[in-house]
Amino acid sequence: MCGWDSFGMVDWSGGNDTGPRPRKDAIWAGAVLGGVETEPVYLRNRDLAFDWLVELIEAEGRAGRKLLIGFDFPFGYPRGFARAITGGDDPFALWEVIAEALEDRPGSNTRFDLAGQFNGRLPGVGPFWFNALKRDIPGLPRKARARKGHGMRERRACETRAPGTFTCWQMGGAGAVGGQVMTGVAMLTRLRARFPGEIGIWPFDLAGQRVAAVECWPSLVADRVAAEGDPIKDRAQVRLMARALARLPRARLRDMLAVDAPEEGWIFGLGYEDELKEALC
Repeated sequence: MCGWDSFGMVDWSGGNDTGPRPRKDAIWAGAVLGGVETEPVYLRNRDLAFDWLVELIEAEGRAGRKLLIGFDFPFGYPRGFARAITGGDDPFALWEVIAEALEDRPGSNTRFDLAGQFNGRLPGVGPFWFNALKRDIPGLPRKARARKGHGMRERRACETRAPGTFTCWQMGGAGAVGGQVMTGVAMLTRLRARFPGEIGIWPFDLAGQRVAAVECWPSLVADRVAAEGDPIKDRAQVRLMARALARLPRARLRDMLAVDAPEEGWIFGLGYEDELKEALC
């Protein structure tokens, strides 16, 4: 399952089109393809990012290479949420619900409304919170402290071991990932439909497919990123994460796969921070 030849890394965004000029807090992608490092690519919206991924997967297929792609958003929610929404624990059932319900265009998306709708299907208030829009959204509190009685865990198991991570429930604000989760899993659902049977999602169903998608967190190599001195941190993150994964011994990549998290997902490389950093020396 770990005989990959090429490695990609995508720094995702749940926000709107970020314009023609490369900037921070936007979508960036980097790759090491067949041992050759490419220059990071700025992708101003999710439609362009999807097209870039399709082209990457097709090109690596034509070259006969197996590909691993890291994405910097959680692939799952804390245990119990999928069952509350879908009636079962299958994370892909929840992905399908999100993909079908989310309206996503370069200039806008309905992530805040969807968060409010999910809250409305649970008791109490929450767990989702934060609303960046001027209009109020029924069921979606603007402040975390307004939540109560919703019954959901605040963090996934991997996040309790990764200080500095944000929870899936926070839909906006500096560093928040709630919007990235919704837009990200909707995109991966489309990508899996575009390449049926060819993309494995770790740790849910990775079983030898030619393309593997894993959840990555660039802060695992934060000090190396800072040392780059790049004014656009996202650009440095995708470059260094792709490089680190490409340089690691395949046996260590195999060790990183040994995680049992069939509902919540896991951060690839968590617990191997020193080795990831050493690979960048």
